[in-house]
Amino acid sequence: MAENITSQQVSIGKLIAPIQRIKIMPPDEWEVLVEEWLETTKKYDSNKIERLGGSGDMGIDVIAYITNPTENPTNYKWDCYQCKRYDKPLSPSSMWIEFAKIIYYSFLEEYPIPQKYYLIGTNDIGTSLKKYFINTQKLKDELKKQWKAKCEKEITKTTPVILEGDLLEYFNKFDFSIFEKVNPKTIVEGHKLHSNHLLRFGGGLPSRISIEIPLLEADKKLRYVEQLVKAYNSDSTDRLEEVEHIEKSKYDRHFKDSRKSFYKAEELRALTRDNLTEQVFDNFKEDIYDGIINKSEEDFDNGYKKVKEVESEASKIIIDSNPLTEACRPADKKGICHHLINDKKISWIEDE
Repeated sequence: MAENITSQQVSIGKLIAPIQRIKIMPPDEWEVLVEEWLETTKKYDSNKIERLGGSGDMGIDVIAYITNPTENPTNYKWDCYQCKRYDKPLSPSSMWIEFAKIIYYSFLEEYPIPQKYYLIGTNDIGTSLKKYFINTQKLKDELKKQWKAKCEKEITKTTPVILEGDLLEYFNKFDFSIFEKVNPKTIVEGHKLHSNHLLRFGGGLPSRISIEIPLLEADKKLRYVEQLVKAYNSDSTDRLEEVEHIEKSKYDRHFKDSRKSFYKAEELRALTRDNLTEQVFDNFKEDIYDGIINKSEEDFDNGYKKVKEVESEASKIIIDSNPLTEACRPADKKGICHHLINDKKISWIEDE
């Protein structure tokens, strides 16, 4: 059987696996990805995660506050995330300077010693460096040996940082068990929970989760139901006094289809919320609104005819610039009409 070729494949070619894509990300984008991953872990409040990066970051790319620094500026608790985008696994020789920065700048009281210092490389960490993370005393001893050659003239560009006197005493007391690593696979897998995951890695939207249409009692007071009742009454000589009376009328099929389409659109909203941002769904609604508003403002004999004409117009609208293009169905577009009724953007019968 021939492979089913999608328009997406023709437009962008073969997808790159996320674990491979991070290896070609610009350093800034990698830092943002780690920041977003931290939001999904629920380990910290999202407003307590901050990306620093750039020159003058004093060895910190992403900072995660455990306690509020404004309440205790000299002794707050925090975790440090150092993000490295290298073409090969991280080696000890490339990281001595990073360990030294944390020691030096905490010695100067630029910030407290972090609770944990996490090193994250797009190509992971090499075997030699992994061994140092297992044996942190060996890491400490080797950094002391390497300080003069690898760190002394690299921590700052102005003054050599010599490991002697008070700094040496501070170094000897420093707890090297704070240094840990995070596997990049952990970042990629965890990031799947973030609303920006598809924007960063592509791959298409997953299947939507069906939403069961609730009992009518749950919807009776919603504006879209009230407006449908008014629309039916504008067409009928037999007035529907209660929503429940629709079931035995000629409007029963349309009413059931309308509720079904309303919840199909709600499925689309949930799909967007869980995988993109709700702004994408709002833009989709706006596209439908733009496509039906002229039809909605035409004169009709009654509200029921207006409903059907506007729904029909909505189902014809071609959406080609929204990420929901391949996921939406005709019922979604009709359902958006009823969402717009709820939002008071349009009406079938003007409210009294």
